[in-house]
Amino acid sequence: MNKSLLALVCLTVFTVAACKPEPAETTAETPTAAEAAPAPIDVMPAGEDLSSDNPGFDMKGFAGTFSGTLPCADCPGIDTTLVLNPDGTYDIDEAYQDSDGVVAKMDGTWTVEADDRQIRLDPNSKSEQDRLYAITSNEEITMLDLEGKPAASGLDYSLDRQAD
Repeated sequence: MNKSLLALVCLTVFTVAACKPEPAETTAETPTAAEAAPAPIDVMPAGEDLSSDNPGFDMKGFAGTFSGTLPCADCPGIDTTLVLNPDGTYDIDEAYQDSDGVVAKMDGTWTVEADDRQIRLDPNSKSEQDRLYAITSNEEITMLDLEGKPAASGLDYSLDRQAD
């Protein structure tokens, strides 16, 4: 009887060991840093320390108004105007086309992260989620998903700098 029990235990151990998932190959499926990261920005660090999180980024120099029409699932588009203030605050107005002129307004603070390649909008209303934008150039930012990745749809989520 001991041999039967020992054989059953060994069979169970082998079965459990065979079910253990193999670790995924990280080199074949993980995108390289160049593929995953947004393009570098044109804004070069200025001598003034304007952000404790990012002392080299010139927030005053990058601040400004960005606007464009973002894609919308159930309307022709969302006319969006984002004002990044030099003091680290922001205001955003979103007008859904075909919505009788209703404008959604939000404000909060903005910070730069991901090696000066990404902006995080942190709304004052805690019922709203943070928003991420890639800094594609000094003249353009592009909305990202919550994980900091570009939209998989291939639609244009960019906002362009407006003249002051």
